[in-house]
Amino acid sequence: MKSIAISGSPRENVGKRDAKELRYQGLVPAVLYGGPTQTHFAVSAADLRAVVYTPVVHFIDLEVAGVKSQAIIKDIQFHPLTEQIIHVDFLLLDEKKPITIEIPVKLTGTSPGVKVGGKLVQKLRKLRIKALPKDHLDAIEVSIEALEVGKSVKVGEIKLPNLTITNAQEDTIVSVTTSRALRQAEQEAASGKK
Repeated sequence: MKSIAISGSPRENVGKRDAKELRYQGLVPAVLYGGPTQTHFAVSAADLRAVVYTPVVHFIDLEVAGVKSQAIIKDIQFHPLTEQIIHVDFLLLDEKKPITIEIPVKLTGTSPGVKVGGKLVQKLRKLRIKALPKDHLDAIEVSIEALEVGKSVKVGEIKLPNLTITNAQEDTIVSVTTSRALRQAEQEAASGKK
């Protein structure tokens, strides 16, 4: 999985007034959880854009006051009107502890059902995966090569080594449905035979 480096500066004061001042300076208050103690620091809002506003999941190489650690974003708070990031929680990664994160689904191949006029419907764009940090993937590839009209790929059909998908097994990831044009063509063909 890809990593992005972000550096932060420790916060001396923790509170609403301090957080407001940081945001005014273009910084975002942040907390790193998962270590022996919580680390309060501030990061540049510009540095967070590459991690937050992308469908790709990244590990973060975090450096605060010379201490380097690998983390993921656990939670983000946005301003309700401006959509500006106002707080970020990071979770320290431990190579021996599995973590659960959402990974994007990437469809591969061409569906024969779509070629004959069916409509491709992707119901899940991300899947929740539980695995050790070293086993996580950038994306989960789902082949649609065998999808005929009326067929689908369910979560339970995806098998990945060293990974556990925590979504419901019967949830549909992608399906090919009958399009309006195909249904109309079938009706016309059926009425023409009478």
